[in-house]
Amino acid sequence: MSKFQVIVLAIFVVCIIAGVIAFATFKGAGSGTTLSAMKVWGTFSSDTLNKYVADINNTASETITVTYTQFAPDQFSSAFIAALARGTGPDVVLLPLDMLYPHLDKITPIPYAALPQRTFMDTYVQESNLYLTSNGIIAIPFVIDPLIMYWNRDMWNAAGIATYPKYWEDLTNLIPKLTVKDSNGNIRKSALAMGDFSNITNAREVIGSLLMQLGNPVTAYGSDGLATTISMSGGSAPQSVLKFYTQFVNPESPNYSWNRGMPNDKTAFLSGIAATYLGFASELKDLRNKNPNLDFDAAGLPQVKTGGVKATYGKMYGFSVLKSSPNSNNSYQIISTLVAPTNLAKLSEMMYLPSVLRSVLAAGSSDPYMSVFNDTALIANAWFDIDTAKSRQLFSNMVQSVTSGKSSILEAIQDIGNQYDLLLKSAAN
Repeated sequence: MSKFQVIVLAIFVVCIIAGVIAFATFKGAGSGTTLSAMKVWGTFSSDTLNKYVADINNTASETITVTYTQFAPDQFSSAFIAALARGTGPDVVLLPLDMLYPHLDKITPIPYAALPQRTFMDTYVQESNLYLTSNGIIAIPFVIDPLIMYWNRDMWNAAGIATYPKYWEDLTNLIPKLTVKDSNGNIRKSALAMGDFSNITNAREVIGSLLMQLGNPVTAYGSDGLATTISMSGGSAPQSVLKFYTQFVNPESPNYSWNRGMPNDKTAFLSGIAATYLGFASELKDLRNKNPNLDFDAAGLPQVKTGGVKATYGKMYGFSVLKSSPNSNNSYQIISTLVAPTNLAKLSEMMYLPSVLRSVLAAGSSDPYMSVFNDTALIANAWFDIDTAKSRQLFSNMVQSVTSGKSSILEAIQDIGNQYDLLLKSAAN
């Protein structure tokens, strides 16, 4: 490392240590006390969290105990609310950022007097800023899983393409080279699995990434609380995104490369039918396991070449302490151990995912995949939602109403704007 890199890394480490010390001492953490078990509920992998805690305890001077219960995303909220009503709920929740909004009234924010906003922003990646509120910090970042692009080396080489594109405009120029059609115009091999919804694994996240790249945050706080920006009030970005996204399933478009009759996009990629797959960094191991013979690589999600903002969707998990916890001080001390820089660096290695810590990302990586993951983690973002399954259905309705000819692009955008706002407002009732 150069002298400059060492200095920058040292500054980040100092910021992290200062933040962790403040966080650990929030609410007057006492010394010499034995920590009791921390009860956590969430949708994060129980196998991963339990192994992580066990690894920490193998080298720690003081053992921590975390009792974790994992729920399916569609089952968490009902079970959580029922448990709180009975007085049997957890101390802490570990949830994706986009599932946190309906439960904000149940969370104890960390005041900026304990963990300064500047320290927090200097410590964690950009997406973490969504945890910052006027009342304090609603969650401490734990894991981030960015959306990236996987590409089939053999298909790209056969098409005479030497490098992967960094921009959407350049990728669309390659559609004719990578897409193979028979004499009847039927797609046999696809350059890009995009345009439909039913057979696109991460369609909601891809569309959201496109919106964020054009400066549209998908949802934002207004005078009446959380509202969607996918409407005319969001400017021309939603129209541009929907027009761009749906062109790939339009037989009359020069970029026609996908349709509803194609298999699932991930299956198509694994089978050598699709030249690209837009998936999460965490899917790398699964892709390798399902087809060890597939020669593929990873790259950042393509970006808008001019006039845009670098962005990709990131699935971020964070710890939030509940108001109902009988011993929040105990929880804060245990969480401070779980998010300690040395431990989070080990978690990144264990999960083969980028760290939420800027200091770890700044250190770089010689691993060819991790270097891609690290770069995308820095530009990852997301939005607050109320029910990801329901919002996914709204996105699906929007796309399918356009591709079926039922609605114009403008009508589809206005419709999702109205329905999404109603969904978001239901969280306050």
